[in-house]
Amino acid sequence: MVQTAQTQPMREDFAAMLEESFTQGNLHEGTVIKGTVVAIEKDLAVIDVGLKTEGRVALREFMGPGRQNEVKVGDTVEVYLERVENALGEAVLSRDKARREESWGKLERAFQNNEKVQGVIFNQVKGGFTVDLDGAVAFLPRSQVDIRPIRDVTPLMNVPQQFQILKMDRRRGNIVVSRRTVLEETRAEQRQELVQNLEEGQVIDGVVKNITDYGAFVDLGGIDGLLHVTDIAWRRVNHPSEVLNIGQQVKVKIIKINHETHRISLGMKQLQADPWQGIEAKYPVHTRLNGRVTNITDYGAFVELEPGIEGLIHVSEMSWTKKNVHPGKIVSTSQEVEVQVLEVDPVKRRISLGLKQTMRNPWEVFVEKYPPGSVVEGEVKNKTEFGLFLGLDGDVDGMVHLSDLDWKRPGEQVIEEFKKGDHVRAQVLDVDVDKERISLGIKQLEGDPFAEAGDVRKGAVVTGEVIEVKEGGIDVKIVGTDLTAFIKRSELARDRSEQRPDRFAVGQKVDARVTQFDRKSHKVQVSIKALEVAEEKEAIAQYGSSDSGATLGDILGTALKRANEKKD
Repeated sequence: MVQTAQTQPMREDFAAMLEESFTQGNLHEGTVIKGTVVAIEKDLAVIDVGLKTEGRVALREFMGPGRQNEVKVGDTVEVYLERVENALGEAVLSRDKARREESWGKLERAFQNNEKVQGVIFNQVKGGFTVDLDGAVAFLPRSQVDIRPIRDVTPLMNVPQQFQILKMDRRRGNIVVSRRTVLEETRAEQRQELVQNLEEGQVIDGVVKNITDYGAFVDLGGIDGLLHVTDIAWRRVNHPSEVLNIGQQVKVKIIKINHETHRISLGMKQLQADPWQGIEAKYPVHTRLNGRVTNITDYGAFVELEPGIEGLIHVSEMSWTKKNVHPGKIVSTSQEVEVQVLEVDPVKRRISLGLKQTMRNPWEVFVEKYPPGSVVEGEVKNKTEFGLFLGLDGDVDGMVHLSDLDWKRPGEQVIEEFKKGDHVRAQVLDVDVDKERISLGIKQLEGDPFAEAGDVRKGAVVTGEVIEVKEGGIDVKIVGTDLTAFIKRSELARDRSEQRPDRFAVGQKVDARVTQFDRKSHKVQVSIKALEVAEEKEAIAQYGSSDSGATLGDILGTALKRANEKKD
């Protein structure tokens, strides 16, 4: 009995001691602990972590993107202790959670130290991809996959590679990473190393990597240089694709290196002789030669004289007569034209050409064919406030001034009788070749009435026939000539009371004195008043003054009587 009583307490003490051994140490739920793989049962690994019973972990938890299942009996592994004992009396363990806890700690330290981390892209989601960072899952935005947008990401999947952590929040379990940042940093290091080995003026081989409107990017062995379109060839290149193809091997010269931005400017034409050397001797001024139109602009046309040498025909030098016409209506691209060298500037690399200089000046041709005095016919091209413009032979224009439309009527009135498209005859009055002007006259075709004025001169007494009575005076035609004159109201009589136009009638003949006669300006003025005043002075001089006792009326009466007797 005594032995039995003593034995029982010893067994209880042993059980208590065993229980205490399981609850002491670091074996707390929610922590990562180490265990030993004691057996592999189908797809489970049996792990002893020093508790009452072992725990079982699925073998797939030891696998993952970029990792194979290499766990075997006897391996020491880290697992996450979720529960010390479940309903079956087994420890609840997790390899995934252990790895996640371990990864978060490492990732936080890497993020704080701005260090790169290893990961594997294993799935595609909306807006990007998921990355396994050794147990922790991160998000990789599509814009952060590569330096340039890529369509197919398949070659990058399930391949261990480096990433840069951009943002992480452990409480929410969010991690954002970038592959692009790593590539840019690596690329910058490579570019810096490559740039240090290059020198301006160096000739190097490269491969055309990309072509744009403004040039081509050439791979120089890990670093790109820009070959601008103007540096491809000495001749005009409208688009780089005219000369280059992607993948083409080219030999280029390094023109400039910017060590701060790592930008490299390249040239191909610099490897060839400069065609502008000695250009003045090759193309003297006034030389005529043939060329091909390469480009047309609003201000002129470019003509290739030889590969690499172009000259400009300014719009003002394209045609003698077509002044306000677009160059594209005179020449066309690829057209062969004859030009004349007007100016050569080797410093600015400019050659001014003329197209019209290869043709005769149409004004010189016109004056040779139609000297002043010739009669021409032309179409009314335009009417202006100062005259008519006629289109003439040789595609030149002539102008009829208002003063040269009619001898008798004002030009402002006569010009209304003409309209565009009318064909009219005119006389060539003058041709100014330098100013490119042709003066014409229409009234000159009828003859100059002043040239046939006979005895009409200043001071002469003429007889005029009234052709129109107006409020301000009368129009008269000088008998025996084609001259007409206007007698103002104030010149109709000496006495103010007689200065009335209504006392005259159309067809009535009146005597008047010529007060102005200018053949050059074609001006004639007559006055009845001037005649009366002159006759009065003559009578007084001939028959005496009123001081003799005779009245002025007596003197005039006597003078008129004698004048009438002479007429009879």
